[in-house]
Amino acid sequence: MVVHRLRQDEARRIAIHAQLLDAPRPTGLVEVVERLTLLQIDPTTAIAPSADLVLWSRLGSAYDPADLVQAVEIDRTLVETVAYIRSPRDLSAVIAEARGAETHPSTRAWLEQNEPFRRDILALLEQAGRLLSRDIPDTSVVSWPSSGWTNNRNVTKMLEAMALRGHVAISGRKGRQRYWDLPERVYSAELSALDLDAAVRLRNERRLAAIGIARSTGPVIPGESPYVGDVGEEAVVEGTPGTWRVHPAYVGRPFEGRTALLSPFDRLIHDRVRAEQLFGFEYILEMYKPRDKRRWGYFALPVLHGDRLVGKLDATADRKAGTLVVNAVHEDVPFTRAMTTAVRTEIEDLARWLGLEIAGV
Repeated sequence: MVVHRLRQDEARRIAIHAQLLDAPRPTGLVEVVERLTLLQIDPTTAIAPSADLVLWSRLGSAYDPADLVQAVEIDRTLVETVAYIRSPRDLSAVIAEARGAETHPSTRAWLEQNEPFRRDILALLEQAGRLLSRDIPDTSVVSWPSSGWTNNRNVTKMLEAMALRGHVAISGRKGRQRYWDLPERVYSAELSALDLDAAVRLRNERRLAAIGIARSTGPVIPGESPYVGDVGEEAVVEGTPGTWRVHPAYVGRPFEGRTALLSPFDRLIHDRVRAEQLFGFEYILEMYKPRDKRRWGYFALPVLHGDRLVGKLDATADRKAGTLVVNAVHEDVPFTRAMTTAVRTEIEDLARWLGLEIAGV
């Protein structure tokens, strides 16, 4: 059995290379998403939507958000699922895993009681074509059992449950609202049938190729799992407890780093425990904290320089004023002159990409 023994800098470089954050930059939008496997959709636009920030971090100012819309809604070379944009090649495994996953008893009961509601939606889409959720009547038998923000959002809850299981698909957007349709009208290829074990293994293989080095299992983290089961090869990283799984094709590669500003939802830092163990990097998204409790800012962007995460950029896009307001650059380590110059260059590139002038620090 192969066991790789890695220094922390080697492990960091594997993670950075896997996420296409080393040099040279990639050039193809679809190829980037193929490698990353997903872009998280988040409505926060303090600077730009997270999916766009992730692509800008890889592709630079050559990236145009209109190209992502084209790929998803016209070319169908990418697809939107619930909360993510993905490569079509992953759909069969994603859906098979959702169908085979254990459903919470209350959710399972609600879906079973509302089977006529589900059939009503399918019949309506078959007849009418794609529709916004607001145009789909609520024929639920039982309302969604929630006292929170999802209360009585029966149509949306049912559509999302159906989409996760491959019964409907998201075919496009009107602003922030989603169009829904039958999968055969949206997906460019027929979904293959996978059993749960095959789907989980394929998903783990794809995930390890995207993140490079990961734990086999661990505590549940909201969103896409950062764990990869037994795929790849075992590794020990100096200064960290336990063992890891590493993608063998990334071990021992030459590395050329660069500087990048990352979305708070970037997968390089999504697993906060991994970020601390490999990078010594502490990060909390503070948008939900009161202003006086924030250390780094409402939507602070992690700063990557070479093979280290070195700080956070506190900035906000003021589109009415036409400015990117830079409130602070928080240095986790003292910046050298070269680091300061490189980070400033990235901030200037971010402002140009947004079509804004820099204001502030």
